[in-house]
Amino acid sequence: MLRPLVRLLIQAGATFPAMAELLRQLYVDVAIHDVLRHEKNRTDSLVSLITGLQRREVHRLRADQPEPDAVPATVTIGTRAIAHWLSMPEFAEADGTPKPLPRSGEGSFDALIASVTTDLRPRTVLNDWLTQGVATLDEQDRVHLNTVSFIPRGGRTEQMFYFGRNLRDHLEAAAANVSAPDAPPFLDRSVHYDRLDESTARALEAAARETAARVVADMTRVADAMTEGKPEVDEVTDEPHRWRVNFGLYVYRDDGTGQADEETKGR
Repeated sequence: MLRPLVRLLIQAGATFPAMAELLRQLYVDVAIHDVLRHEKNRTDSLVSLITGLQRREVHRLRADQPEPDAVPATVTIGTRAIAHWLSMPEFAEADGTPKPLPRSGEGSFDALIASVTTDLRPRTVLNDWLTQGVATLDEQDRVHLNTVSFIPRGGRTEQMFYFGRNLRDHLEAAAANVSAPDAPPFLDRSVHYDRLDESTARALEAAARETAARVVADMTRVADAMTEGKPEVDEVTDEPHRWRVNFGLYVYRDDGTGQADEETKGR
């Protein structure tokens, strides 16, 4: 389970001593906030007992709790803009296919970005999306949404945000299902085949990518329709709404030994 993560950490220059310190901090944080539900039980001694860390180490780590990572602004803006592109009549066809958008004017890319933010210039967003491969320009200078490339490329802050959030949420769902005494509470299903020849494996991967793109687009339209115009805070308490849902899909292919092919290595 951890091997791909360790490989990525080594490639990124994250050494074992640095990760060991981070893991110590995480053990203390999880013990306090996830395991010991009652405030009176959150003593250094009990945290030490259930984590195996020395009490003076627990005391040090509790005094140095990091702030939680904030969601990058470009992630929020990009998610909302793509949702509008797939769901609003001026930007999408009746079947939800995103229209190619002119750069300016009514029903344009500029209008799309203006519908979700006034903090970033549409040109800035477009340049970023073109670099990431999220959007392309045609000969008529119209902007096309690449429905297969919603996730940014190349180790960017936005990509690392999705990497951490999606792996965490998938593991949270799987762990909850394994721990559930009765029916698993979350959806966690996969279709898997082995002993395939390479051409069949590649064809199945391509089919999975096409199917996933359609499902993600459908879910985006449903979610956007359900949330459009709804307040983000409780009308009575004025407290922000805290519930969230993360729906994801993935596809993986290797040669049966756990090694990706040369085309995939280094991505």
